[in-house]
Amino acid sequence: MRAILGAVLMSALLALYLWAAAYQGVVMISTGVPVAIVMGVALIVLPVVGAWALWREIAFGIYSTKLVNILRSEGSLPGDDLPHRPSGRPIRADADKEFPVYAEAVDAEPASWRAWCRLGLAYDASGDRKRARAAIRTAIALHKSNPV
Repeated sequence: MRAILGAVLMSALLALYLWAAAYQGVVMISTGVPVAIVMGVALIVLPVVGAWALWREIAFGIYSTKLVNILRSEGSLPGDDLPHRPSGRPIRADADKEFPVYAEAVDAEPASWRAWCRLGLAYDASGDRKRARAAIRTAIALHKSNPV
């Protein structure tokens, strides 16, 4: 719940910043000075890109949570029996030992969003956030094309 509250707060602050930047862009364009017009256009384009990125991250969070909740309700989430650091993160060496099981499941069934989602969770447990997000994005795409 704290993570959701933090995401909502940061999203609201970013939205306020994006609105202020776009407003300042309109003010700069209205001056009629060529350099100010160019800067004003940039101040309008950048908030649009920022809003798109914000929406993309929020949608990723919502959809990945949905998939994890489906796995949880089915009882097919990977177990969390790894030793953890005091911070709560799994010890990477132990997480890496369990990783091949999930990679083999994806190799055996590459069209399974469940296998990809579990692989993403295994990547995350081993500290590889880039691959974790890529695997979860694949799981989301597969689930959207075939939700069964």
